[in-house]
Amino acid sequence: MLPDTARELKARLSQRLSESPPGGVVASSVGGATGWSGVALGLRPVAPDQVHLAIRLIDQRDADVVLAGLDESALAEVDVRVIGAVRLLTSPDPSAPEELQRRVRPLRPGLSVSHSDVTAGTLGGFVRRPGTDGLLVLSNSHVLADSGAAALGDPVLQPGVADGGRAADRIGRLAGFVPFGDGPGTLVDAAIAALDPDVQADPAGYPGGTLRAQVAAADDVDPDELVEKVGRTTGHTRGRITAVEVDGVGVQYDDGVHTFDDQVEVEGLTGAFSAGGDSGSVIWRSRDRAPVGLLFAGSTEGGSAGGGVTFANPLATVLAGLGVEWWAGPSSPTG
Repeated sequence: MLPDTARELKARLSQRLSESPPGGVVASSVGGATGWSGVALGLRPVAPDQVHLAIRLIDQRDADVVLAGLDESALAEVDVRVIGAVRLLTSPDPSAPEELQRRVRPLRPGLSVSHSDVTAGTLGGFVRRPGTDGLLVLSNSHVLADSGAAALGDPVLQPGVADGGRAADRIGRLAGFVPFGDGPGTLVDAAIAALDPDVQADPAGYPGGTLRAQVAAADDVDPDELVEKVGRTTGHTRGRITAVEVDGVGVQYDDGVHTFDDQVEVEGLTGAFSAGGDSGSVIWRSRDRAPVGLLFAGSTEGGSAGGGVTFANPLATVLAGLGVEWWAGPSSPTG
């Protein structure tokens, strides 16, 4: 179906789910910090200007409720997957390779990093604030800002605490984060840290070299776009975008479930695209190395190649929310 037709269908289903009584959808029994239907809805590109409605569920039993009332033509153009619970990816896998978990200077993307009260996540990349000097580290709020519980100026460590990071491993201070909203529809989980003056960084240190200076627009995603990332736990992995504009992604935080809208879904090409500890990784397009997303959560089910699915905030939305600009290095390509 055409994208606008799919968006209209998504809006109708979202409205019906929001009006469903308690117990009307099996997953609605999951408690949360915000109201949450337990069902995520997005668009899965299948051809130029053609999409299917992507429906993501915690439990197969939810499918009957969600699909009820759709006519046969609509049912033929939906992509239904059971993905189970979606969780933050800051519970590091102890069997992960050590290369990205050590203390490394100069800093580069993919390294272990964290707030002093958080286990470990990933240093995604570097940004700048217009009109100011100095680089800032980009990662998730739940990695650098303890999901908003931290105070500006708190220390940020490399490696992260779970990898042995201590006060002597400080690289900078928390300089900003996007607060989570009180209601459904949060867009990003993002934070920045200002580097200390003596800490050096290599913004171009991605596998294969520098990324493009121009970040992809939030709606600039082609069908089955191939993407890559480098993260603290699984290192350099390759995947495929399987859905965009995904609304209603419920993610478990310490204070309950927060619901995210307009997210990007990725699956690995040969297994898991990400795992615990990869939160904060920047995702880029393979064809032109344009940055597209900031990885923050995932599931262990639902990927066609095994290993679940990964969710990311569109990077353009992240940068706008933080009031910063992407910095890939002085010689990064722009076209």
